[in-house]
Amino acid sequence: MLCSDGSLRVALIGRLNRGGRIDWCVPKGHPEGDETIEQAAVREIAEETGLEVDILEHLGDIRYEFQTPEKTVVKTVHHFLMQQTGGELTIENDPDQEAVDVQWFSLDELEKQLTHENERRLARKVIEWARAEE
Repeated sequence: MLCSDGSLRVALIGRLNRGGRIDWCVPKGHPEGDETIEQAAVREIAEETGLEVDILEHLGDIRYEFQTPEKTVVKTVHHFLMQQTGGELTIENDPDQEAVDVQWFSLDELEKQLTHENERRLARKVIEWARAEE
């Protein structure tokens, strides 16, 4: 994410895993009502991080599945490169109270901070984008 101060940092949210440790991940959610995926992404960022953002470009999609006792759930998460236009980091507006923390991380820290490999792959894409912009 391009920050309002011009630096290249990424806001990650921390969620408690089953073991009680914090998993760092990118904010995400799903469209509500007739929202587009872009509108949902901007809203979810505001809710989970407190930041106001504009979308710069689509980074890619991650498709995964998991089991519940009743069924197999298949999800596709759409990721975007965004620029902060306002707001301050906070988890206070997270309606589901899933996030326990939110922090800025430098691009160099992303791969070691992100918990999930599929998100680390996207982080590498963001790092490549940033290098191409220099």
